[in-house]
Amino acid sequence: MTIEIDGGYLVVLAVVVWFAGTYINKKLSFLESYSIPVAVTGGLLCSLTTAAIFYAFDTTISFDTGLRDLLLLVFFSTIGLSAKISLLREGGRALLILLLAAGVLLILQNSTGVLLATVLGAHPGYGLFGGSVSLAGGHGTAIAWGAVAEAAGLAGAKEIGIAFATFGLIAGGLIGGPIAERLIARHKLCDGEERAAGGELAAAAAPIQPQFMPPMAASLTTLMLLAICVEAGALVNQFLFAKGVTLPGFLTAMLVGIVIANVADVLKFQLDPVSRERASEFSLQLFLAISLMSMQLWVLASAVGAILLILFTQMTLIALFASFVVFRLMGRDYDAAVIAAGFAGLGMGATPVGIANMNAVTTKYGPSPKAFLIVPLVGAFFLDLLNAVVIKTFLDFPMMQMP
Repeated sequence: MTIEIDGGYLVVLAVVVWFAGTYINKKLSFLESYSIPVAVTGGLLCSLTTAAIFYAFDTTISFDTGLRDLLLLVFFSTIGLSAKISLLREGGRALLILLLAAGVLLILQNSTGVLLATVLGAHPGYGLFGGSVSLAGGHGTAIAWGAVAEAAGLAGAKEIGIAFATFGLIAGGLIGGPIAERLIARHKLCDGEERAAGGELAAAAAPIQPQFMPPMAASLTTLMLLAICVEAGALVNQFLFAKGVTLPGFLTAMLVGIVIANVADVLKFQLDPVSRERASEFSLQLFLAISLMSMQLWVLASAVGAILLILFTQMTLIALFASFVVFRLMGRDYDAAVIAAGFAGLGMGATPVGIANMNAVTTKYGPSPKAFLIVPLVGAFFLDLLNAVVIKTFLDFPMMQMP
């Protein structure tokens, strides 16, 4: 028997999962200590529950992911609305360095995946799906390249890619917070009083944003702009597709947001940051909750051994890379620790996971504008393009050709 949950029921359940994750994190202190995102906690609990129901009652619970895809568009629209060119110039050097580091990581991920696939006796092409195709690329990239690989004769590539993307989503949300916690503690990046206060001192010291319009009007304006970003982004995407240019929908939505933000900046029109941040947090947490609660763990059980071997190797690789390379390149300060957490999330799961990791850290220790400027731009704007180049380069190697 199959039970499908969609519409209003899905929204209610996602909110319950979000609330459950918040409650569990507060009760289990080690989860909060390691800055595990609440949506990861609640979503993983839900997916384990649906797996138990499947095995106990032979009943499949499926979730309509259409709302999840819309939430992703809204989230990246909020990123675009906060990306002013003036701020981009301030983070230009750090942005370039992080982008170069991301390129190195993509090469290392694919090299590791290909090596392990060869050792396990599989075609080297499968290693790319245990590398940057599924991990840095996420579900969308895994599905797209999986179809290409299957057409070339690599059987089951799409399902394997989805499996790695799913487990990577979990892994990215689990390791980012601990990486930042370790760096902050080891390098004494926050003093003991601030750590004990859970970031309250930093929040109290933050300047209050000026309010140029009533709160309700500001919220409605933000909602209208987000709707424009989503719909105009879809139109831009359709236009580019007709011209032979394929881009993910969230990227065009973010591009429209960037245009709106910078036009408003030129016209001296103040966009409300409070309602924008609330929309960003709401869409991000619900996106992660729905993504994780909709995992069908029993489908992945047959290949779980090989998947976990490759996954744990990739987790070790990115943890070391974020801690010893990214942290040092970004300046060895608090911002660098937050960036390392975000980098681990976008390298193992997706950009929203990286943002969730940074949210968890900054909620505890205080804001990091630099991290929230460059990590989303690298992850959402440049990483997919760079990843496509790296994947195509690996596919051109003679060993990747089908016999």
